[in-house]
Amino acid sequence: MTAANAPTLAPTPLRVLHVEDSDMDAELISQALRKGGFAVTTAVVQTEAAFEQQLRAHPPDIVLADYNLPQWKGVEAVEVLRRQGLDIPLILVSGALGDVTAVECIKRGVTDYVLKDGLARLPEAIRRALQEKNLLRLRRQAEEALARKVEQLARSNAELEQFAYIASHDLQEPLRMVAAYTQLLAERYRGKLDENADKFIGYASEGALRMQTLIQDLLAFSRVGRSSTARVEVDCEKMMAEIMQNLEPAIRESGAVVIHAALPVVWADHSEMTQLLQNLIGNAIKFRGTEPPEILVQAELVQAEKADSQWLFSVTDNGIGIAPEHAENIFVVFQRLHTRDEYSGNGIGLSICKKIIERCGGKIWVESEAGHGSVFKFTLPSREPAKESGPARMAASAS
Repeated sequence: MTAANAPTLAPTPLRVLHVEDSDMDAELISQALRKGGFAVTTAVVQTEAAFEQQLRAHPPDIVLADYNLPQWKGVEAVEVLRRQGLDIPLILVSGALGDVTAVECIKRGVTDYVLKDGLARLPEAIRRALQEKNLLRLRRQAEEALARKVEQLARSNAELEQFAYIASHDLQEPLRMVAAYTQLLAERYRGKLDENADKFIGYASEGALRMQTLIQDLLAFSRVGRSSTARVEVDCEKMMAEIMQNLEPAIRESGAVVIHAALPVVWADHSEMTQLLQNLIGNAIKFRGTEPPEILVQAELVQAEKADSQWLFSVTDNGIGIAPEHAENIFVVFQRLHTRDEYSGNGIGLSICKKIIERCGGKIWVESEAGHGSVFKFTLPSREPAKESGPARMAASAS
């Protein structure tokens, strides 16, 4: 197909509301738009009242305005559009407009400006303004859709947590009865029936007790974040003293040495923060290797000069470690890497840690290799700028 018989593109329809006091200038501008590929429908006004009337009667695709009119300044059309909540691009088309004035007009909300001696640029300026308007509309639609999805997800999560809380709470009583009666059967009839009966009663009793533990763990997980207790300043030094006292039997039995550097004051829920660090230190004691556990707890302020500065905590141990491929799975509810014969528990502790940290707006992860110990790290937002820290305080406990 040659250029001579190539199909021509149809002109793009364009409704223009033109604020202009010169009929000749208005016609020149319309001609420039038709030459630029638009099928123009133009309404020309000179006053604010006429402008508002045309906006209501025939909303335009674009507003063109001269800067100075005898009765009105065209740039003031921006305020009219804003008052009426209309997202219509406005381009100033003026005979003379200084750079300073042009910048001020852009600040007030004008989309662009074109001088009357450069009308060849006007069609492209209009296309660009309409494209930006369309992109802005699509972005707003995407943001609104995302906000709806986030709201739906939050509502769904709240409903799931409520269900887990109610289910785990209400299941405790019937399970308590099952466990009690299976234990009663075991006590009364062990050895009085055949060997298989003793075995089956043992299975039932063990299963009921394990289910009770699972339900209690699920209830503990669902309770995270349900407390109405406000976040307060938590002195991690004092909190560590409480944790050391709580874990004293395990520390003494394992021969563990727990050391901590100077720890900060953080903005958190005191009981949840205690549960978090106690879980991590308790795990370091439980999942130990052949050597007595050595555990180091420390914290440092990162991005101290920024408003979103964070405390980076780490709990380092010399235990059995975790293979890198399991670094994410260990934070999933009821995920276990070992059998119950090797280590007790149901795999809920790290899930609770993750939930506590995410509720505070932080993150938690592990850096580890199997057989080479682990470093659990988590972040907490810093409410106040960093202050000069004193000498590191050390505390140790050994059997």
